[in-house]
Formats: sequence, C-alpha cells, structure tokens
Amino acid sequence: MNGIEDAPGDYLTDRLTDEALRFIEKHQDRPFFLYLSHFAVHDPIEGRADLVRKYQKKSERVPAREVSPFILEGNPDALIPLSRAELNALQETESYRGHRVLPHQIVKIKQHQDNLQFAAMVEGMDESFGRVLAQLKTLGLDDNSIVIFCSDNGGMSAANFGRPNRVIPDTQLDKAYATSNLPLRGAKGWLYEGGIRVPTLVKWPGRSKRGIECDVPVISTDFYPSILEMIGVAARPEQHLDGVSFAGLLMGQERLERKAIYWHFPHYSNHGMQSPGGAVRCGDYKLIEYFENNTVQLFDLRNDLGEQNDLASVEPEIAGRLKSMLHRWRANVAASMMEQNPGYQPDR
Repeated sequence: MNGIEDAPGDYLTDRLTDEALRFIEKHQDRPFFLYLSHFAVHDPIEGRADLVRKYQKKSERVPAREVSPFILEGNPDALIPLSRAELNALQETESYRGHRVLPHQIVKIKQHQDNLQFAAMVEGMDESFGRVLAQLKTLGLDDNSIVIFCSDNGGMSAANFGRPNRVIPDTQLDKAYATSNLPLRGAKGWLYEGGIRVPTLVKWPGRSKRGIECDVPVISTDFYPSILEMIGVAARPEQHLDGVSFAGLLMGQERLERKAIYWHFPHYSNHGMQSPGGAVRCGDYKLIEYFENNTVQLFDLRNDLGEQNDLASVEPEIAGRLKSMLHRWRANVAASMMEQNPGYQPDR
C-alpha cells in the first residue's frame, strides 16, 4: 500500500490502526472525521500468527460435529428450482462432490464456524477497534466522539466463482469459504439475510441510551442523515436522497417514519451464481424478486429468520403488494436495470 511503511512481520490490520491513531492525535484539537475501513475480515483470509495459534489450541478442545460442513444451495430463479430435500439428496451423488460451480448453478454453503484464520482476523479487528476507543479515551475525546461500527455485507460462506471454471482443492477450503452465517441463509452477494443482515453499533455519548438493543432495521444510506442530526447540522435531503435519520432510535424511539427499505442488485453474483434481483422489507415481511425469470419469494422474518418457508404462493396479496412497492421504488429512483447482451451464445 503506497504511503504505508512496513517492516517484516507487520500485520495490515494493526498498521492501518497505527495510522488511524496518529490521525486522531494530530486532529484532536478540532472536529475530525475518521473513516477506518479495514481489509479484515475480507479475503485473503490470513490471520495474525499469534492469534491463529490461539484458535488452533482452542479448536483442539472442540468435539467433532455431526452436521455436514457444507450444504447445497441452488438458484431460486432457476427454471426448475430444487427443494431442500432434493438438494440434500444430490449432496451424496458423484456429480455434486468437490468445490466448484456444480450442475444447475448449484454451489456449496459452509455450515461450520471453524475457520482458524478467520477467527484470528475477527479478533485482530476487534483489538483494533478497542485501540481506537482507547485512544479517544486517552486524549479525553471519548465523551465528545460519535463512534459507528458496521459491516458492509454478510460473510463469505459461499466461495467466489468470479472465474466459473474455478476448482477449489480440499486443502484450500478455509481460504475460499471464510465463515458460516447460520442461522441466516445465503452469503455475501445474496439477497437472503446471510448476504445483507449485518451488525451495527453506535456510541453517541450523552445522548443515546446505554446498552440497548434495537431491532428496527436500518440501512447504510441512513448513516449520513443520522450523523448530520447527531452533530446538530440541518438535513440535506438533496444529498441523502434515500436515507432517513435513526438518531431517534438511539434515544429510545421505537420506530422510524418510513414504510420499507429496499435493495437493488442488478448483477449476477460471483458468490453463489445467483440471478440479478432486488428486495423489499416492509415490517416483518421481505420479498425478493429475481430479474432473469421473474421469480418472487416472500418470507416472514419474524417467524422464519432462516428464510426456509417461501410464502409467495400462500400469501399472494402480500406478495403482490410488496412487488408493486418494489417496482414503484425502482421507478422513483431511476434504478438501472440490466441490458441484453447481443453477443450471448446460449450453447457455449
């Protein structure tokens, strides 16, 4: 990384944090904005050596698991989607062994949280976060600093098949499958909760209630209007077009004044071979629409967080209402859609 001096044995998470601490100290006498975006826990999956040794010792005390380390997951937008029972039956067949893009756009999803390198990366990032908080306290800034911690997407429990002919040897599985997202379904690059539900923590000294948990969903476009409100700056709706402030939630407010939140992903995912699609969450219900074959799925997240029970056929009124909302939202924000590939050759 240009401009970041290093020495043999340095670990990137620690070095980026070193630079962040210098930045805080340099700007401690005036307002500052620090955006610390670690490469951890992104791949390449490489933990700090001392922490890897720690989790190696811990793993030796963990009993063997009876659950399979991987399950098959298909493309729900396939012309003939497979049920969970059908996928489970395929797992024992010769055609579905190994780690590659399997027939019918089927891939494997990691089920065990046992990656030593990834565990070490998580603790290394946690240490880093602690160092930042400690620096604020040391400099007497902790009572006058807003801190937001958030992840950008769910964990990589499905391998990256940006190259569709990639074959992952058994000796490289921990580098290809970072983690498990259970009890959530799916992975990074998917519209299931395993791809989009991430942790968010906010510290707003003197204003927010301490130690509370909030289950009102927020989304990353909410950060900007929230920060503006927290620092006493007027809203700028011409800039934060999609977000709303969640500052009230931090002070005990129980809900936000909006009907739904939306996702738009008009791309083929390299993590799981999913079709392009979009999603809307309204209350406890979430609808996913896939753009290739126009499949829709409807889930009740309060009662089915793992998104195993598709209600689209048994709750057609709810599914239709949410699909209409999603279409109106796409039109309102002028969301770009895919273009036909004139060079597509289906027999290749």
